[in-house]
Amino acid sequence: QVQLVESGGGLVQVGGSLRLSCAFSGRTFSRYAMGWARQAPGKEREFVAGISWNGGSSYVKDTLSGRFTISRDNAKNLVDLQMSSLKPEDTAVYYCAKTRCTGCHNADFWGQGTQVIVSS
Repeated sequence: QVQLVESGGGLVQVGGSLRLSCAFSGRTFSRYAMGWARQAPGKEREFVAGISWNGGSSYVKDTLSGRFTISRDNAKNLVDLQMSSLKPEDTAVYYCAKTRCTGCHNADFWGQGTQVIVSS
């Protein structure tokens, strides 16, 4: 059974940066595409970034491009989301997901989420 555990969330001021990390266990991490999604209060969950099994291809939601970067370390079974120039609208619970393909908005496993609050 796949387990995903996010870390790195917290309270940050506008313009600040955070790096979220997701630890994967239970299967061979390097076989799977991964992604990050977020859910803001009162809104639907949305995917923000995805990365292929070997990190060779990745995507970031257009409106977040230039501020968010996804990366992975297959030796450590980690997938990270680097966020910079944070805005209040980035406040959300951020979830790590094992996606069904790179860039898919479908996931078959989710982490429990980590809260990010951007204060002005």
